[in-house]
Amino acid sequence: MGSSGGAAPGAGGARHGGRVTGRDPQGQSPQDPHRAAARDPDADPVAEIPATRSRRSKVLAFARVVLLLGVLAAAAVALTHYWDNVSATIAEMSWSTVAPSAGLVALGIACGTMSWQVLVDDLGEPIGAGRGAQIFLVGQLGKYLPGSVWAYVLQLELGRRAGLARARVFAATVFSLAVAVVAALVVGTIALPELLAADPSLGWLRWLYLLLPIGLICLHPRILTAVVTVGFRLLRRPRPTHPVRGRTVLYSLAWALGSYLTYGLHLWLLARDEATIAAGELLLFVGVMGIAMIAGLFAVVLPSGAGIRELVIVTGLTPFVGPGTAVAYAAVSRVLFTVADLAMAGGAAALGVVARRREGAYRGDPDV
Repeated sequence: MGSSGGAAPGAGGARHGGRVTGRDPQGQSPQDPHRAAARDPDADPVAEIPATRSRRSKVLAFARVVLLLGVLAAAAVALTHYWDNVSATIAEMSWSTVAPSAGLVALGIACGTMSWQVLVDDLGEPIGAGRGAQIFLVGQLGKYLPGSVWAYVLQLELGRRAGLARARVFAATVFSLAVAVVAALVVGTIALPELLAADPSLGWLRWLYLLLPIGLICLHPRILTAVVTVGFRLLRRPRPTHPVRGRTVLYSLAWALGSYLTYGLHLWLLARDEATIAAGELLLFVGVMGIAMIAGLFAVVLPSGAGIRELVIVTGLTPFVGPGTAVAYAAVSRVLFTVADLAMAGGAAALGVVARRREGAYRGDPDV
């Protein structure tokens, strides 16, 4: 049958029950920014929306700079505070001990970065080591502010600036946190009995192990995929093209275990500068560092878990080197971690700039 008297396609839009949808009688979309120009020939049809976005971008950029300056200042204050206490101890130590121990801290931080990187790459187009290091390592400086949340806020904003959707960075960060908790608790089982025997007041550490079965369940690929699907839908982001892979979780867990292994080796080397410690005790030191790092992580009101981490380390070192030296070496460990955090964040920032110049802006996440 003919359609005489009907509207021509494109002239008035489709009709449903006498209602015109999609376009108004003037042939313009209700969201069309050019409607303003039809009413006011002197108006700029697209100036208002970009201007709003520009103002918001400037505010966010300013907030990022303020937050970054704040965390750098906090890290510098922490370094100065501990350096006053440990400079004499370091001067008395052999550099053949201090240098490798510092290098192992840097290696452990790199392993932790890779634990996060494999997850964020699995949630979209790979971002490259340069961008990943810049987002993770510079963002991690936020832990030097009271309240652990600042590290994650800074990572979200750095990821957004690099072209990644906040939902993707947030998911990878939460998943890597779960991986780190599971890995720390697993290695911590080696040292927990020794720590509790040395200091019964640390009995509260047992409660952390309530997280282990929960963490293992949450790391199942189906659970992670369900979380990503729901989260991305709520944030109105296109979900990843594939479910979270089991091998990705295993790679992330392996990198996290590697980080605690290097941290334990770092502490073992420090202790060997004072006493003869058998290589067979190395796993005990790995466990001590795992427990120390996870205990500090949950001390959310303290910058980078300050105090709690040292308490666990001192308890683990005391049977080998005595209480006074254990306190000194715990402080030395904190300084080496702070120096490594700052140095690697600076290197990662430079690496990110180089990656952007060579590879151009990242376009893997749409509408960012």
